[in-house]
Amino acid sequence: MNNENGTIEGKIEAILFVAGEAVRLDDLAKAIGCTIGELNKAIEALKSDYDYNQRGFAIKQFGKHVQLTTRALYAEDVVHMLQPVQKQSLSQTIMETLAVIAYKQPVTKAEIEQIRGVKCDYSVQALVNKNLIAEVGRKDTLGRPILYGTTDEFLSHFGISDLDELPPMPENPAQEKDEGEHPEIIA
Repeated sequence: MNNENGTIEGKIEAILFVAGEAVRLDDLAKAIGCTIGELNKAIEALKSDYDYNQRGFAIKQFGKHVQLTTRALYAEDVVHMLQPVQKQSLSQTIMETLAVIAYKQPVTKAEIEQIRGVKCDYSVQALVNKNLIAEVGRKDTLGRPILYGTTDEFLSHFGISDLDELPPMPENPAQEKDEGEHPEIIA
Protein backbone atom coordinates (compact mmCIF):
# COMPACT_ATOMS: atom_id res chain seq x y z
CA MET A 1 0.00 0.00 0.00
CA ASN A 2 2.68 2.45 -1.05
CA ASN A 3 2.01 5.89 -2.39
CA GLU A 4 3.78 9.25 -2.54
CA ASN A 5 2.56 9.99 0.98
CA GLY A 6 4.01 6.81 2.53
CA THR A 7 2.42 3.51 3.49
CA ILE A 8 -0.59 2.91 5.69
CA GLU A 9 1.66 0.77 7.89
CA GLY A 10 4.19 3.59 8.21
CA LYS A 11 1.46 6.08 9.08
CA ILE A 12 0.02 3.74 11.73
CA GLU A 13 3.46 3.16 13.23
CA ALA A 14 4.28 6.89 13.34
CA ILE A 15 0.95 7.89 14.90
CA LEU A 16 1.02 5.12 17.52
CA PHE A 17 4.65 5.88 18.38
CA VAL A 18 3.96 9.58 18.94
CA ALA A 19 0.62 8.98 20.72
CA GLY A 20 2.29 6.79 23.33
CA GLU A 21 -1.09 5.44 24.41
CA ALA A 22 -4.02 3.54 22.98
CA VAL A 23 -5.77 5.14 20.00
CA ARG A 24 -9.33 4.45 18.88
CA LEU A 25 -9.41 2.47 15.63
CA ASP A 26 -11.98 4.75 14.01
CA ASP A 27 -9.92 7.87 14.91
CA LEU A 28 -6.80 6.25 13.45
CA ALA A 29 -8.57 5.26 10.22
CA LYS A 30 -9.94 8.80 9.85
CA ALA A 31 -6.51 10.38 10.46
CA ILE A 32 -4.86 8.12 7.89
CA GLY A 33 -7.71 8.36 5.40
CA CYS A 34 -8.47 4.67 5.04
CA THR A 35 -11.30 2.26 5.82
CA ILE A 36 -11.43 0.17 9.00
CA GLY A 37 -10.87 -2.90 6.80
CA GLU A 38 -7.70 -1.42 5.28
CA LEU A 39 -6.57 -0.34 8.74
CA ASN A 40 -7.07 -3.82 10.22
CA LYS A 41 -5.18 -5.40 7.30
CA ALA A 42 -2.27 -2.99 7.80
CA ILE A 43 -2.24 -3.58 11.57
CA GLU A 44 -2.11 -7.35 10.99
CA ALA A 45 0.82 -6.84 8.56
CA LEU A 46 2.68 -4.80 11.20
CA LYS A 47 1.94 -7.38 13.91
CA SER A 48 3.18 -10.17 11.66
CA ASP A 49 6.38 -8.28 10.78
CA TYR A 50 7.06 -7.36 14.41
CA ASP A 51 6.46 -10.94 15.57
CA TYR A 52 8.45 -12.62 12.79
CA ASN A 53 11.48 -10.38 13.32
CA GLN A 54 11.08 -10.21 17.12
CA ARG A 55 11.18 -6.44 16.91
CA GLY A 56 11.25 -4.36 20.10
CA PHE A 57 7.67 -3.25 19.51
CA ALA A 58 4.40 -5.12 19.49
CA ILE A 59 0.95 -3.93 18.51
CA LYS A 60 -1.84 -4.68 20.95
CA GLN A 61 -5.53 -4.41 20.10
CA PHE A 62 -8.12 -4.33 22.85
CA GLY A 63 -11.73 -3.39 22.43
CA LYS A 64 -11.87 -0.63 19.83
CA HIS A 65 -8.32 0.57 20.55
CA VAL A 66 -4.83 -0.18 19.27
CA GLN A 67 -1.50 0.61 20.92
CA LEU A 68 2.20 0.33 20.16
CA THR A 69 3.87 -1.38 23.12
CA THR A 70 7.26 -2.72 24.10
CA ARG A 71 7.61 -6.43 23.34
CA ALA A 72 7.49 -8.39 26.61
CA LEU A 73 10.67 -10.24 25.59
CA TYR A 74 12.62 -6.99 26.03
CA ALA A 75 10.82 -5.58 29.08
CA GLU A 76 13.57 -6.56 31.53
CA ASP A 77 16.19 -4.78 29.41
CA VAL A 78 14.07 -1.64 29.25
CA VAL A 79 13.48 -1.69 33.02
CA HIS A 80 17.20 -2.23 33.63
CA MET A 81 18.06 0.76 31.46
CA LEU A 82 15.39 3.17 32.64
CA GLN A 83 14.78 1.87 36.18
CA PRO A 84 11.34 3.48 36.25
CA VAL A 85 9.30 4.11 39.33
CA GLN A 86 7.04 1.07 39.52
CA LYS A 87 3.33 1.48 39.00
CA GLN A 88 1.45 1.17 42.25
CA SER A 89 -0.06 -2.28 42.22
CA LEU A 90 -3.68 -2.90 43.02
CA SER A 91 -4.39 -3.98 46.60
CA GLN A 92 -6.01 -7.34 47.35
CA THR A 93 -9.27 -5.58 48.29
CA ILE A 94 -9.36 -3.60 45.06
CA MET A 95 -8.48 -6.71 43.01
CA GLU A 96 -11.33 -8.65 44.63
CA THR A 97 -13.77 -5.83 43.84
CA LEU A 98 -12.46 -5.64 40.27
CA ALA A 99 -12.85 -9.40 39.85
CA VAL A 100 -16.50 -9.22 40.93
CA ILE A 101 -17.13 -6.40 38.44
CA ALA A 102 -15.27 -8.13 35.59
CA TYR A 103 -17.18 -11.40 35.98
CA LYS A 104 -20.62 -10.10 36.99
CA GLN A 105 -20.89 -6.85 34.98
CA PRO A 106 -22.95 -4.79 34.75
CA VAL A 107 -23.16 -4.75 38.55
CA THR A 108 -24.17 -2.27 41.28
CA LYS A 109 -22.24 -1.44 44.47
CA ALA A 110 -24.90 -3.23 46.51
CA GLU A 111 -24.44 -6.40 44.44
CA ILE A 112 -20.64 -6.18 44.84
CA GLU A 113 -21.05 -5.72 48.61
CA GLN A 114 -23.44 -8.68 48.78
CA ILE A 115 -20.91 -10.92 47.02
CA ARG A 116 -17.87 -9.68 48.97
CA GLY A 117 -19.63 -9.20 52.29
CA VAL A 118 -18.00 -5.80 52.93
CA LYS A 119 -18.46 -2.17 51.87
CA CYS A 120 -16.83 -1.33 48.54
CA ASP A 121 -17.12 2.46 48.21
CA TYR A 122 -13.36 3.08 48.39
CA SER A 123 -12.48 0.23 46.02
CA VAL A 124 -15.06 1.26 43.42
CA GLN A 125 -13.92 4.90 43.56
CA ALA A 126 -10.25 3.85 43.25
CA LEU A 127 -11.08 1.70 40.20
CA VAL A 128 -13.05 4.55 38.60
CA ASN A 129 -10.10 6.91 39.25
CA LYS A 130 -7.72 4.43 37.58
CA ASN A 131 -10.19 4.17 34.64
CA LEU A 132 -10.39 0.39 35.06
CA ILE A 133 -14.17 0.56 35.53
CA ALA A 134 -16.83 3.07 34.54
CA GLU A 135 -20.52 3.76 34.95
CA VAL A 136 -22.30 1.83 32.21
CA GLY A 137 -25.87 2.72 33.08
CA ARG A 138 -28.49 2.62 35.81
CA LYS A 139 -30.35 -0.42 37.10
CA ASP A 140 -34.09 -0.25 36.53
CA THR A 141 -34.97 -0.71 40.23
CA LEU A 142 -35.82 1.47 43.19
CA GLY A 143 -33.26 4.29 43.48
CA ARG A 144 -31.84 3.57 40.02
CA PRO A 145 -28.39 2.54 41.32
CA ILE A 146 -25.32 2.95 39.09
CA LEU A 147 -24.21 -0.10 37.11
CA TYR A 148 -20.45 -0.57 36.73
CA GLY A 149 -18.48 -2.40 34.05
CA THR A 150 -14.88 -2.70 32.95
CA THR A 151 -13.22 -0.36 30.44
CA ASP A 152 -10.79 -0.75 27.56
CA GLU A 153 -8.12 0.43 30.03
CA PHE A 154 -8.97 -2.69 32.09
CA LEU A 155 -8.33 -4.86 29.03
CA SER A 156 -5.04 -3.05 28.35
CA HIS A 157 -3.91 -3.26 31.99
CA PHE A 158 -4.37 -7.04 32.03
CA GLY A 159 -3.11 -7.60 28.47
CA ILE A 160 -6.28 -9.08 27.04
CA SER A 161 -8.28 -8.05 23.99
CA ASP A 162 -11.73 -8.87 25.31
CA LEU A 163 -13.53 -10.30 28.33
CA ASP A 164 -13.77 -13.76 26.77
CA GLU A 165 -10.05 -14.12 27.55
CA LEU A 166 -10.64 -13.93 31.31
CA PRO A 167 -9.82 -17.23 33.02
CA PRO A 168 -12.83 -19.28 34.07
CA MET A 169 -14.17 -18.52 37.53
CA PRO A 170 -13.53 -21.21 40.14
CA GLU A 171 -16.67 -23.14 41.02
CA ASN A 172 -16.49 -22.46 44.77
CA PRO A 173 -13.08 -21.36 46.08
CA ALA A 174 -14.17 -21.52 49.75
CA GLN A 175 -15.29 -25.12 49.33
CA GLU A 176 -12.01 -26.10 47.59
CA LYS A 177 -10.03 -24.58 50.47
CA ASP A 178 -12.08 -26.42 53.12
CA GLU A 179 -11.68 -29.76 51.35
CA GLY A 180 -7.87 -29.47 51.40
CA GLU A 181 -7.57 -28.46 55.07
CA HIS A 182 -8.37 -31.38 57.37
CA PRO A 183 -6.00 -31.40 60.33
CA GLU A 184 -5.20 -34.84 61.64
CA ILE A 185 -6.20 -35.57 65.21
CA ILE A 186 -3.49 -37.22 67.22
CA ALA A 187 -4.72 -39.12 70.29
